[in-house]
Amino acid sequence: MALTRILLNLGLDSLLAALALPLAVWAASPGDWPPGGWWLGAIPGTVAALVLAGLPVRLPQQYWRFAALKDLVAVVGAGIGAALLFSLGLRLAGAWMPGNVAFPLIHAGALSAVLLAPRILAPLKQAHRVGPPSEAPALPVLLVGTGDAADLFIRALLQQRTPRYRVIGILARSPRGAGRRIHGHPILGGFEEAGEVLDRLRAEQRLPGAIVLADPDLQGHALEEMLDAADRHGVPVNRAPRLTSLGPARREGAGARRFELRPVAIEELLDRPQVPLDREGMARLVQGRRVLVTGAGGTIGGELARQVAALGPAQLTLLDHGEFALYSIDLELAETHPAVPRRAVLADVRDAGRIARLMRDVRPELVFHAAALKHVPMVENDPLEGLLTNALGTRVIADAARAEGCRAMVFISTDKAVNPTSVMGASKRLAEMYCQAVDKDARHRGGGEAGDMRCITVRFGNVLGSTGSVVPLFRRQLERGGPLTVTHPDMRRYFMTVREAVGLVLQASVVGMADAEGFRAAGDGRGLPPELSDGGIFVLDMGKPVKIVDMARRMIRLAGLRPDEDIEIRFTGLRPGEKLYEELFHGQEPPRPTQYPGLLMATPRTTDAAEVGAAIDAMAAAARAGQGGAALAELARRVPEFDHNAGAPPGPPAGATPTTPDARA
Repeated sequence: MALTRILLNLGLDSLLAALALPLAVWAASPGDWPPGGWWLGAIPGTVAALVLAGLPVRLPQQYWRFAALKDLVAVVGAGIGAALLFSLGLRLAGAWMPGNVAFPLIHAGALSAVLLAPRILAPLKQAHRVGPPSEAPALPVLLVGTGDAADLFIRALLQQRTPRYRVIGILARSPRGAGRRIHGHPILGGFEEAGEVLDRLRAEQRLPGAIVLADPDLQGHALEEMLDAADRHGVPVNRAPRLTSLGPARREGAGARRFELRPVAIEELLDRPQVPLDREGMARLVQGRRVLVTGAGGTIGGELARQVAALGPAQLTLLDHGEFALYSIDLELAETHPAVPRRAVLADVRDAGRIARLMRDVRPELVFHAAALKHVPMVENDPLEGLLTNALGTRVIADAARAEGCRAMVFISTDKAVNPTSVMGASKRLAEMYCQAVDKDARHRGGGEAGDMRCITVRFGNVLGSTGSVVPLFRRQLERGGPLTVTHPDMRRYFMTVREAVGLVLQASVVGMADAEGFRAAGDGRGLPPELSDGGIFVLDMGKPVKIVDMARRMIRLAGLRPDEDIEIRFTGLRPGEKLYEELFHGQEPPRPTQYPGLLMATPRTTDAAEVGAAIDAMAAAARAGQGGAALAELARRVPEFDHNAGAPPGPPAGATPTTPDARA
């Protein structure tokens, strides 16, 4: 079939070449016509010239219906080459030629024109001939995107027999493009002029049914302003898919090329520039090494497992206490990274004997410790469980890894460990203190000896979409029709995407191990923060804190609804252990910049590892004996800034209606 198509193209192009020759002769010398016998040699000659000129650009193999600019340029090149070859052949043969010296150029133009015509008309004929017909009228949309993005979207619409969307105008990145047109559609202004353009369209009674974001780079503050302008006019905002992205295979109607718009994701409103990461350093750190990830079934642990697996470890051990969560991440990695040797282990990080046996069996070189109880109200309900998991569990993992010669342990901490008011935060701060002390001892000994395990602590705030966080809660409440519940109008939190957070955790690991024996390849030591030698904590630059009530309003608007009209927002009051504002640094550990974007250092506040270890043991003994008061007293003694908000939550603000409490903000 392919050979038949090629031969058909060759025949059609030959016929077009034969038609172009008399046109060129007439245009070059209208009153000077060649003798009759001349055509018998000229027609085969011009066809042969086209075949020869078309071979380098594969002219017969072109698919006319999908001819692109590059194909059309090749056609012109073949036309010019064929005309020159034909004229050269006539001169060499001493045959008749038109007296006009411009004949080769005229012939090239005529030949190129007749070859281009069907290749241009074929795509136009195909437009609106694809896909099943639809009775629904096309939705008028305002397209937001650069010239290239708008061009791709409109071209995709042209491939549909009955397009679902009708572009009434375009907003470009620069307002200087106003007045120009793309595929006949006017550019009405720049991104920042969305409000003015919508006002004008409303006055003209041409308000669009939706705004379509074709530009994939429109995010953060610019996107939020666009949403504000659309919200004032009640116009929903959707994002067009990347037309070059790969998606799942689907069986549709013959030739159907439908594409669906999707809502804007809340993650896209975070005004965070992409932080460059040392991927090569991460690969050198992980590749060919045995790695253990605790809490691998959780949001952070699972993403750590994914990114570590992609870096090619010699063995990846996944540890979690939850059976289904562990099964899920193990199954996912089996599908995405089948070549990585992998082991899934059900274990409790508080079980010292089990963990010690596991460490002897696995002998990890790198440990990422993400296992923890992180939900503030849940830990307030069962504080002893939080103490045992977060503080004792961290010590058990650190001691067992160090005993088996592990070179580095990376501990995932939280902003709630700073000036904690909850048991969860205070228990994580106690775990930070132990890891800092262990790391300080190892660095002062110089590294390389048994037991000199580096203990790198990374602290950051909330992760969007993590289990138990506010975003999934809001989504569930939206699905039920509201209300969205927020604890307090002034509640603020730091947010980061899980992929970005884990990428920076790995970056901190590279920096923290840059001067360690056996890990020198991970860095050359330049720019290492001096605080590292004293157990300094890496803190991820979380940007600006976000008001939770603002996030609730954004999510309602992103769902195409109106806050306080279509969906109610209720304030429920602070819960035990909660603060209005989270902090990333204690007053006695001011932030220090590093040479690595996205990473800061907290000035160290350390103590003796043996003292902290003894305090954790005493606290754990009291917790296991059910002596909650004694355990919490020991916690408060070791974390003096712990100001426990353990009482009943204060009532909701005036005018708010109490309802069931929301999840952790």
